[in-house]
Amino acid sequence: MNAEIIAVGSELLLGQIVNSNAQFLSQELARIGVNVYYHTVVGDNPERLEQALGIAEGRSQLVILSGGLGPTKDDLTKETIAKHLQTELVMDEDALAHIESYFSKRGRILTENNRKQALILKGSKVLPNDHGMAPGMVLSTSAHSYMLLPGPPSEIKPMFSKYGISAITERMNKIERIHSRVLRYFGIGEAQLETEIEDLLEAQSNPTIAPLASDGEVTLRITAKHTSSAEAEQMIDEIEKQINARVGQYCYGYNDTSLMQELVKELKARNVTVSAAESLTGGMFQEQLTSVSGASTVFKGGIVSYSNEAKQNLLHVKEETLAGFGAVSEQCAIEMAEQVRHLMGADFGLSFTGVAGPDELEGHPVGTVYVGFATKEDGAKAYKLSLGKSRQQNRISSVKNGCSILLRYLKQH
Repeated sequence: MNAEIIAVGSELLLGQIVNSNAQFLSQELARIGVNVYYHTVVGDNPERLEQALGIAEGRSQLVILSGGLGPTKDDLTKETIAKHLQTELVMDEDALAHIESYFSKRGRILTENNRKQALILKGSKVLPNDHGMAPGMVLSTSAHSYMLLPGPPSEIKPMFSKYGISAITERMNKIERIHSRVLRYFGIGEAQLETEIEDLLEAQSNPTIAPLASDGEVTLRITAKHTSSAEAEQMIDEIEKQINARVGQYCYGYNDTSLMQELVKELKARNVTVSAAESLTGGMFQEQLTSVSGASTVFKGGIVSYSNEAKQNLLHVKEETLAGFGAVSEQCAIEMAEQVRHLMGADFGLSFTGVAGPDELEGHPVGTVYVGFATKEDGAKAYKLSLGKSRQQNRISSVKNGCSILLRYLKQH
């Protein structure tokens, strides 16, 4: 079954609210194997809504409309559908009793335009509204099914989950489940990743592979459709093995995790600790680390040494290091990492020093960053990054690189 979601409301087109309903509905439909190929947004205009309906009917068996079921004059979804399908609106007594009870409990007067919310398409299946007044409904013809849902997220989500999904599956000949898994990569660009798996992308059908780049990371969403959940998961397993045989060294986790969450998990599993000395990142690494539950067991503490004086007085970076090499240097990053590890009594020390921007520093261009890494057993070293992005992106990328450096070390030892 192919579906199209039509969101009704001029406020959406004006940017006054975000169309979060479409995202929710797409996610829920995917779980039951319904393909959503189009999202449409149309204002509170019956002519344009009827045009959108005609287009949707030409490419989808299921048309889901959200919004326009309220009591005001611009709520015309039901009326437009009724005209389009040449049917009539009838009063649903159960819905009317629910609305009357709603007003009575609140000591409010039931006006005639609120009674309008109990009108339904003749012959439709009513979807009760347990969190509001206007009921939803489903009406099927020989070629299409139409589902009308209220606009407020607090109403549409419970209604669709409790009543809408079952109403759709009753109309499906075969229920295919869609399963997805997101593979998360760091240290490889989107273009390089796609090049490495180009043949798999070109040959994809089921499962499908969808790359997406964001904030210096790349994700691959693998999606499989099958009537059996176990078979769908096995299909995903097989394609994941093929992908990670080529780029697995860059894969750090799955689904909604993050580099920092994975780092905390690995530190806890090995019962080891980390400390941090930060210059250009200004405490960002420590802030993100301590936002992860359980960080107190793996984080000893850290120092934000933004100025050279702080680097000398708090971290004991040698004066001759700063004078001879500068704060933006491999030598300074190494001393910062060594000293913070020693001062905090941690197993590992990370340091961040460099040029966030927008101006050059010590003759180095914007985006020049050194990440220092110190261990008890293997000494210390520094990694040079050439980022050259915006100030904030340079700071974010520096923190992610620090996470990745320590995470890879933990997984290799």
